[in-house]
Amino acid sequence: MSGKLLKSGIIVSFMTFISRILGLTRDVVIANIMGAGASADVFLLANKIPNFLRRLFAEGAFAQAFIPVLTEVNKENDRDHLKLFVAKVSGTLGVIVTLVTIVGVIASPLLAALFGAGWFVDYVNDEPGGEKFELASLMLKITFPYLMFVSMAGLAGAVLNTLNKFAVAAFTPVLLNVAIISCALYLSPQFEEPGFALAWGVFIGGLLQLLFLVPFLVRAGVLSRPRWGWSDPDVVKVRTLMIPALFGVSVGQLNLLIDTMIASALGTGAISWLYYSDRLLEFPLGLFGIAIATVILPTLSRNHVAKDNNAFSESMDWGVRMVSVLGIPAAAGLMVLAEPMILTIFQRGKFTVEDATFASYSLQAYACGLLSFMLVKVLAPGFFSRQDTKTPVKFGIWCMGANIVFNLILVIPFDYVGLAIATAMSATMNAGLLYFRLRKLGVYHASSGTLIFLLKVMVSALIMAFAILYFNPDMSSWIGLSLLEKIMLLSQLIVSGGAVFILSLLILGVRKSTFTGGKVAR
Repeated sequence: MSGKLLKSGIIVSFMTFISRILGLTRDVVIANIMGAGASADVFLLANKIPNFLRRLFAEGAFAQAFIPVLTEVNKENDRDHLKLFVAKVSGTLGVIVTLVTIVGVIASPLLAALFGAGWFVDYVNDEPGGEKFELASLMLKITFPYLMFVSMAGLAGAVLNTLNKFAVAAFTPVLLNVAIISCALYLSPQFEEPGFALAWGVFIGGLLQLLFLVPFLVRAGVLSRPRWGWSDPDVVKVRTLMIPALFGVSVGQLNLLIDTMIASALGTGAISWLYYSDRLLEFPLGLFGIAIATVILPTLSRNHVAKDNNAFSESMDWGVRMVSVLGIPAAAGLMVLAEPMILTIFQRGKFTVEDATFASYSLQAYACGLLSFMLVKVLAPGFFSRQDTKTPVKFGIWCMGANIVFNLILVIPFDYVGLAIATAMSATMNAGLLYFRLRKLGVYHASSGTLIFLLKVMVSALIMAFAILYFNPDMSSWIGLSLLEKIMLLSQLIVSGGAVFILSLLILGVRKSTFTGGKVAR
């Protein structure tokens, strides 16, 4: 089990690493062009809404509902049935997301008013901030079709992942980043408002992702003409699982969207500071958490279909160990290097030192919940692979409600940072609820070896954090460095911290067999 999963995880992580590097490059370009001002706030909101829906239709609830059913169909070794199933799912999903896209484009002013309530109030009262509402309404008309393209690309990627072709789907976000960067560099000078060029980059990037995957589906022999299949038994099973999963798997994104809605009323810069800090959090989350979740869901589904409970538990245990050994030191590193990272990566052009300082505060708050975000990505598939979507949705609704309460309590004393703290707290609550329910059901119980391993990882991460703090100069020194000097110093601190962490693990007795040993679940 562990060896095969580790290999797949490394492949997905490598492809995701390329995508995340380009994603950071994209954000650097955006920060340079627009900084953390009004224009940046508007584009980030116009981009966040279709991206939130993407998590539901493409990567989140749909994937969690579709892959277990696809695994059952694929186990029959009937290629005609598999092709027909894919055709009916693609036809049904295609019609739904096309209709949602059309409604989204037409109703863009309503969406801008809903998710940018602060701007809409300014617009109604004829105040300066009302211009943001008008710009957001127009940009949403350009960015919303991205939902349609990326949802179908998500379907294609889920099919390829189930066939153990992980690298192809993991590579597609690279195309989105390339499109946005290209439009930012070459198209933005043609617009008075550079955010429109970035919006077209989102549109083009989504289309490229879909077109890129089509030849691989043809080569795998699973592509056929899409068909409407709303009443097909297999499609019914998918949509029955998907409807409650809309909340269960995407609670984190819902919380971030709620943060954006509240942040729109906190003044210029709040949305951008939260965005840039979230982007740095997404780097380890996508590189490690989502990568591990991507490879573990098909395996858990196969374990469940084969009724191999021991292999199921071992797969879950492996996932928890992997996200812990990667997530805990990443969280510690983000907390102690928050401001140096943001200064190095984003501080240039219209993105000021003050912006970097403000963004670092929310990054530290988000980092406190990084492990929880990762654990949710691993624990939720424990339910979805068993075709149980009701339990995660129940917990998701609870946590979303808790996040709103936390927001209202914390936003007054901590302003926008309170929103990040609330998100981290609700993610921790979600992870805890998922784990204890799996344990109560007898599906998964963390082994004593994993608990001891977690303790060793936390001790090693703490030692690493103290080592970085000892060698890290004060902020006035960082500000005075050139870009090259910042990059060199930050790289040295990260590499040195990683070396201290690994050395500490080795001293504490952690070995390679912790991640590759055990029975292989094939």
